[in-house]
Amino acid sequence: MPHPYSHALKAHSDSSSEGIRLQKVLAQAGYGSRRKCEEMITSGRVEVDGELATELGTRVDPAKQDIRVDGSRVHIHNKYVTLALNKPRRVLSTMSDPKGRYTLADIIGDKYQRIFHMGRLDYDSEGLILMTNDGELAQHVMHPKYEVEKTYIATVEGHIGGNVCRRLVRQGVQLDDGWIKFDHCAILDQSRDRSVVKVVIHSGKNRIVRRVFDAVGFPVKRLMRVQIGPIKLGEVKPGSYRVLSETEVKSLEQEVGL
Repeated sequence: MPHPYSHALKAHSDSSSEGIRLQKVLAQAGYGSRRKCEEMITSGRVEVDGELATELGTRVDPAKQDIRVDGSRVHIHNKYVTLALNKPRRVLSTMSDPKGRYTLADIIGDKYQRIFHMGRLDYDSEGLILMTNDGELAQHVMHPKYEVEKTYIATVEGHIGGNVCRRLVRQGVQLDDGWIKFDHCAILDQSRDRSVVKVVIHSGKNRIVRRVFDAVGFPVKRLMRVQIGPIKLGEVKPGSYRVLSETEVKSLEQEVGL
């Protein structure tokens, strides 16, 4: 026998002009991608006003209705927040560490609930990390399908030549996990024993920029990410962050097909 409340939820879902789809509300609250939230609904983990909601078309008013996941109340954000954080060196790209090392959470504090990072930087790298409480946006930004460009400034050992940059863009190099090419490579500054290079790359593989330069004999001494898609780090100081404007968030959403 169907749940007695399911008819009311289904009837409400048939109107496209009332309320917000339940899976979208859950995604906005930070429970993950919309697909993950749909699975939570169909598996019977979500309640609306004390009754199970299993219809994906269910529309709700989060300001007036009590929505719970696994018995815990869903706190709806009136407005998403997306941050541009400048990670210093020797900070972990995580929200906690059992060894007590400095993490992103130590920079953010407890001002924002259910906020998480979109991608990582290795321990010795620095620069831009995007953080958000919008689960769907995070899912798209991190998904390889959307190939979000990332821009780095790398200081490498040695006097690198323009021919090396051209090779890394046109041909690339073969690493243990396959061939990789830069989208763009330009020499910004040089001295006898070091070079500063701007790199643009789509790949989000672990330590990819460092591994590419190691493969051609120019170890990276310093690596800073300065841009992800349309979002620039700007004047954010190391260990600080800024809130993205609505225009910036919209440009990021367009970049990843939202």
